[in-house]
Order: sequence, then structure tokens, then C-alpha cells
Amino acid sequence: MDKVHSALDFCFHHQTVLGYSLVSLLTAASEHIFLTVLFKCPCNSANMLYGSVFLIVPAFILFLLGCMANTRAQHLLTGTCPPEKGCSRIPWRTFTRYCRLLLLVAAKASVAPLTWIAVALLRASFYVCAASGNSLLKNLVCKDKGQECHSLLAKIPCNEQLSEAISSEFLSLQAQSQLLGWLLIAGIMTAALIATCVSRCYSPVSYLQLKFWKIYLKKEQELFETKAKEHATRLAEVNIDCFFKATNPAPFPTPSNEDWRKISFLYTFDSQEQFYSMIHKYVHTNGGNRARFGEGDDNPSALRFVDEARANESGF
Repeated sequence: MDKVHSALDFCFHHQTVLGYSLVSLLTAASEHIFLTVLFKCPCNSANMLYGSVFLIVPAFILFLLGCMANTRAQHLLTGTCPPEKGCSRIPWRTFTRYCRLLLLVAAKASVAPLTWIAVALLRASFYVCAASGNSLLKNLVCKDKGQECHSLLAKIPCNEQLSEAISSEFLSLQAQSQLLGWLLIAGIMTAALIATCVSRCYSPVSYLQLKFWKIYLKKEQELFETKAKEHATRLAEVNIDCFFKATNPAPFPTPSNEDWRKISFLYTFDSQEQFYSMIHKYVHTNGGNRARFGEGDDNPSALRFVDEARANESGF
């Protein structure tokens, strides 16, 4: 039992890394299936289009799926443009804050598509097919070699030995693809390391306070879901009983639309008051009447840091 608890604690503390790793593994497996089952380079003038589609289109689809599955994106967009107000009255400050958060959503959603492209470049099949049909490469490799060279270059994906026969002074297409793949991986890892270091350096809270903050958010979410189920069950029971008994319901307190709206704002760090969530802020500001709800310090670093912690630990 202790080992199980240790494993669960390890997964909890490293859930972000483990989640990204799982997404990357599934993407790599999907790419292998596409390559072995579906992909077959035509080895003619359509090489460029065919290879590019297999390299880019699945990555774009994975990006869209990542955006759709991101709870933070759903949180951002839900209720942004209600019918009675529309989108024209969104304050500029709020709009810029949402744009920054959408950039973070896009960065998270890019894990799977970048993995697809990196793995595809390392395997080289998609790139070799696309590059063999590229007109610029044909003009470069086949300079002063006649039209027959162009035809042979398009057939390289179907006959790898032609690569050495056509051009020995350039890197082979497979080597080019793998070189680009490793450069892409190195660039992604470098950017991720820099972003992590900058985020930690500009953290609005200390390391131990952040740890406490994450624990609080996790427990708050667990209790919220439990209480929400209990409250919804009691409300449903009251309404069903009144329906079948044809009686008027007794007063049953439940949060108003305005109350739900207030706790649904994205929480931003406020250096003047120490709150850990919108519910925490709502409860300690007389139902949001003592504060301008939905507004905190306009601090991009703090905004990113706090929202990142909340997104990892909660689903709302």
C-alpha cells in the first residue's frame, strides 16, 4: 500500500511532465501507424504535395484537438460574449489578458503537433517524399544535368540508391530530414528550459507558498465537486417531489447567475490581498461586493504563474 501511495504522489507531483510524455508517446505511435499503413509516396510530380500533407496536416489536426481538449481554453471562452452584452464591450485590458492566456493554451496544444513533426523528420520518409518533388531542390541538385535528373530525383523515395547516383556533393534527403529533426528537438527543449527558468524567476510567490497553493487548489476542487453533486442532487429531489405531489417547493438557496459568474473569472494574482482562488476571494469580499471582481494586478508573469498552477490542479 505504501508503494501505491508513493507512486500516486510521484504522479501527482510530476503530472505535467508525465502528461506531456504520454501525449508524445501516443503521437509517435500514431505517426508510425500512418507511415506503415497509409503512407506511400507516389514518386512523381505530386511528391511535394503528398509528402507535405502527411507532414503538416496531421500536426495541424493535433493542434486543433489540443486546443479543443484544453480546459483553460474552455474556461476562457465560456460566457465571454453573452447575448445581452456581445463581444464589443470587453475591456481592452481584459482582451489583452485573454490573448496572453490563449498564447499559453496554444503553447500547450503544440506538444503533440511538434512531436509529430519531429518524429516524422527523424524517420525521414515524409520529408524525403516532399523534398524530392521540390522545384528549388530540383534546380539546385540537377543544375546542368538535364531533364532526366528531375525525373530520377522524384523517384528517390522509391529507390534510395538513386540518391547517390544523382548527387554526391549534397547531403542525402534522409540526412537533411534527420538533421532538421534534431535541430527542432533541440530548439523545443531550449525554449522550454528558458520559459521554465523565466517563469520561476518571476514567480509572485515563494516555492513553499506555491506548494501550499497547489494543495489548496486540489482540495478546493475536490470539495467543490462533492458539494456540487450533493447540492444538485437535493435540488433535483425537491423539484421531482414537488412535480409528482403537485406542491409548491420550499425555499432552496442556490447561487445566483451573478455568483456563478464571479467565481468563474480567471483568477489573477493581487499583491494587495492574499487569495488563492476566485471562491476564496468571493467568500472573503462579501460575495464579491468589496472588490472589482475579475481584476487583479496586470502582471503578465504573475498571471501566467498563478493560472498555470490553477490549470494543473483544477478543471474549472
